[in-house]
Parts: sequence; C-alpha cells; structure tokens
Amino acid sequence: MNNQKLLVIKIGGNSIDNSNELSCFIENIATIKTSFILVHGGGKLATDLAEKLNIPQQLIDGRRITDAETIKIATMVYAGYINKNIVALLQKNNKNSIGLSGADANLIKTTKRIHPTIDYGFVGDLKENSVNIDFLENLINFGLIPVVNAITHDGNGQLLNTNADSIANALAVSLASKYEVSLLYCFEKKGVLYDPSNDDSVIENLNHQQFEQLKKEGIISKGMLPKLDNCFNALQNGVKEIGILKATNILSFLNNTTHEYTRIIE
Repeated sequence: MNNQKLLVIKIGGNSIDNSNELSCFIENIATIKTSFILVHGGGKLATDLAEKLNIPQQLIDGRRITDAETIKIATMVYAGYINKNIVALLQKNNKNSIGLSGADANLIKTTKRIHPTIDYGFVGDLKENSVNIDFLENLINFGLIPVVNAITHDGNGQLLNTNADSIANALAVSLASKYEVSLLYCFEKKGVLYDPSNDDSVIENLNHQQFEQLKKEGIISKGMLPKLDNCFNALQNGVKEIGILKATNILSFLNNTTHEYTRIIE
C-alpha cells in the first residue's frame, strides 16, 4: 500500500431525495483535494416510481426484494436519472466525473443471491474479487471521479440490484491494498443514534461489541444493520477510517471540527 489517500464516500437515504441537501453535499465534496469515489443509493425515487406503476415493493431487514419488474425500475432510477444527475452536479462544480454501473467496464461482478428461505429475486452478492481494481485505479490516475450506482451484473447478461452500502464497502476494501482508504457513509442523520427520534443522541464511537448489544436490544435495527455490518467488515480488512455522518457535515468531519458523527472503532 502506498501513502496516497483515497476517500470512498457513500451518499444515500433522504439526502438523495432532497435536491437542496444533495446540491450542498456536492458543492462541499467538490472542494476536497483528496481523490475520491462516490457511491450512491436510490433514495425513495425507485419506491415512488414502483408505486405509481402498481408494482409492489418489499424490504426485509433493510434489503429490497427485487423481482423482474423491480430490477427494470432500479436500473432506470439508479443507473439512469440519479447517477447522471449527480455526475451533472459534479461537472457544475468543476469536478470531472464518470457515472458507472457494475456492468460498465466489468466494474462489479456479483452472483445472484441464494437464500434457504427467502427469494430475494435479482439481488447480487459481492465476492472477494468482484471489483475491477485496475480500471478504478486508471480512472483515479486520469483525474476522473467515479460515481458508482447499485446496479451490478453476473457476467451472463443479467443485471442485479446490490446493496449500495455493500458496494461502498467492497470498493474500500478492494482498494485498501493500494491506498490509505477512508470510508464515509453519508445520509440525513448525524450518525448512529441511541434514539432514532432524537437526532442529537449520536453514538460518537461504536465498537463491534457495543453494536451487537445495541442490535440485541433493538436500538439499532432495519437499514442500519447492513450498513454497520459493512463498516465492521471494512475495518477488519484494511480500511483506515470509517465514519457515519450527516451528508452536509462532511467537511467538518474531514477537518475534525465537529464530533457530530459516529466513528467505527475496533
């Protein structure tokens, strides 16, 4: 590993749906001098579109069941509108960017999830060698910002919907052998909260033992579970720094001028 720093930043939740918050976030990260990769989720747009088209949606433990119609919607929304909107905002702020799905340049290859009791549909799971590291490194060296969405492929022509938090984790872990990687999960909350209804109840430092206990007590649940599973996986696999924070607080986090975030620790 060299000493070159790299940020893997994941933006999701309601920050994707709020155009003002998203624009502010993009303006902020456009000032960052460190190389970065931006990974994004889909916000509520895919769910809203599915409802308008009368296509039922189902989530289990924060993970979307993706049937044949839903993969079409997810691809249109994630790899289409949201991805290109973010790229356009970065270009507006003079950051030359390229929007990518996992199928582009064979960037992220996954396998269709097989579960003993649940049919997740067209959901892709990542493997150890899923990420095309050389391609990403070439883009970074060329001065481009990769903007990566949650659509991957299986190598046999099938698109798959993959958890965007897991993609951010896989990118961070894969690149940790080449860079000093920080992984930042940005959304609308200030961090992991003791009380989801109180935005000021931030857990400043969270280790794995605390996580397991809070999960057991039901304090940490739903969509936060896969996010934190990915955080601890990244920490165990060479990623230097991991934070969960409010999207609009990213510069404060990077400059250590606030403690309004959750840092994942051993």
